[in-house]
Amino acid sequence: MSIAQNPLSVEVALPREGIALLTVEGHLDIDTATGLQHHLANQFQHGRRHFLLDLSAVPFMDSSGMNIIIRAYQQTRESSGSVHIIGPPPAVRRILDLTGVSITVPVSDTVDEALALVDRPRDEPEI
Repeated sequence: MSIAQNPLSVEVALPREGIALLTVEGHLDIDTATGLQHHLANQFQHGRRHFLLDLSAVPFMDSSGMNIIIRAYQQTRESSGSVHIIGPPPAVRRILDLTGVSITVPVSDTVDEALALVDRPRDEPEI
C-alpha cells in the first residue's frame, strides 16, 4: 500500500512543560514511520523528554513503527525521560505484547494514566 492510500497524521500537543503528546492516526508502517520519527526528533530537540504516543487511531503497525518507539524509548532513557503508549487498538496491542515492547514501554488506556506514570518516581513500582 502506498502512502497516498494510508497517510499518517501526527498531531502534537504539550500537556505540560517537557511533555509532548503525539496523537497518531493511520497505518504506522515502513511507508509512514519516518513521519513519526521526524515529529519525535523535533520535540526532543525542543527540550521535551517525555513522550505520550496516542495510538488509538492506528489500525496497523509493523516492525518499522515498533523500531521508532524502541529508539525513542532508548533515547529518552539516556536523558531521564520516558515514552508511553496510549490506547492501542487490539491488533496493535497484540503486536506490542508478542514482541515484548509492551513490557519495556508502558501502555496506558488514557492520557491521564500515562501522565500519572510520568509523575511517578522512577524507583516506585507500577501498580
